[in-house]
Amino acid sequence: MPHDPKDDKDAIHWHEPAGTKKAGLGEFKKQPTPYDAWMEAEGLPVFRGIGISKVQNLPLMPWKRTGGRGHFIQLYGTETKWGCYVVEIPPGGALNPEKHMYEEIFLVVEGRGSTEVWLEGESKKHVFEWQKGSMFSIPMNAMHRLVNATSGGALLLGGTTAPVVLNALQNADAVFDNPFVFKDRFSGGEDFFKPKDDIEPDPVRGLAMRKTNFIPDVINCELPLDNRRSVGYRRVEPLMTNNSFYFWIGQHENGRYSKGHAHTSAAILICLKGKGYTYSWPERCGEQPWKDGMGDQVNRLDYEPIGMVTAAPGGARWYHQHFSVSKDDFRLTAWFGPHNPGRDPGAPGQKHTDYTAIDVNQGGTAIPYWMEDPYIRKEYEEILRQNDVKCRMDSTWYDKPNDADARMKDVV
Repeated sequence: MPHDPKDDKDAIHWHEPAGTKKAGLGEFKKQPTPYDAWMEAEGLPVFRGIGISKVQNLPLMPWKRTGGRGHFIQLYGTETKWGCYVVEIPPGGALNPEKHMYEEIFLVVEGRGSTEVWLEGESKKHVFEWQKGSMFSIPMNAMHRLVNATSGGALLLGGTTAPVVLNALQNADAVFDNPFVFKDRFSGGEDFFKPKDDIEPDPVRGLAMRKTNFIPDVINCELPLDNRRSVGYRRVEPLMTNNSFYFWIGQHENGRYSKGHAHTSAAILICLKGKGYTYSWPERCGEQPWKDGMGDQVNRLDYEPIGMVTAAPGGARWYHQHFSVSKDDFRLTAWFGPHNPGRDPGAPGQKHTDYTAIDVNQGGTAIPYWMEDPYIRKEYEEILRQNDVKCRMDSTWYDKPNDADARMKDVV
């Protein structure tokens, strides 16, 4: 006898909307992604917000799979884009060996130790030592083990492309128990993890790039002059293990701050040296949110090493602006996951511009100092006075250029 759905008391049936009504609930709760579900299954807490002043303040919980203690981090705007966490290696111990089908980079927050990397089924291991401030990348799906060389805690901040992979495959075994070997990403050469200092232009935007799989000290390493965000601004973008995970290291001179600029979400700013704060606000609020009565929609986060803040908390484009307030230069690293500016929407070969470095009146999204909200300069100078730091912002930078209106007409 055929089954009659009417016999199922709990069955819910879909009906077409009556008349001109719209189908669906209209309002509903966001469902967890496979990556969200995986984080929950790992048994660690997840920090969510616009940022945190110091990741060292996050409470650490036992992480059975890794053999250490950890805490997941999902700042607003990174959902589905890339993953982040802190992990502590037991004193005098090591994390469990593992491999995975996603990219991973590490920044050493505290401690010193070593990393072993090898291909499954091979006995040869690549071993390199790290310390506070070191950065390195694990080649895709390579076996690796992190070892603590001290009797104290070793804390590392990790960034991964795990959300992209887990959300697509929806199967953890395919991610953590996959036999494929990426020999194009792990050459096996003796110098694979030897630091390389050579600077070359990146192939997309021509900015300073450093191809290296290990940087011993990102806190103090030399950075080439860039000047795009502020006068004297220095910057380099490392390329590690042929990753799509994009990041850069930049530094604002003390007593100076960057121009506000807008782009979509993915970027997370991490403080490496000095102290500062970041403002962010929706692009729809315009270049002068306080003056236009929308100051209540501006986010602010003060942070220090190793604090982190989201540049665009989510949805459309956001302005964000970074301020150096200590006597030290303000050094940051920005992590984007696999969402670098060269991958903006558009057909291959289509003309594109470095719009975040081009002023608003020239067709970009950077706010020249003469166009910014007066509140910003006034507050910044007062904070520097309180911190006994000399303001090094040239007063002429706030003067409107004679041809500014003409440039604006050309853009329109």
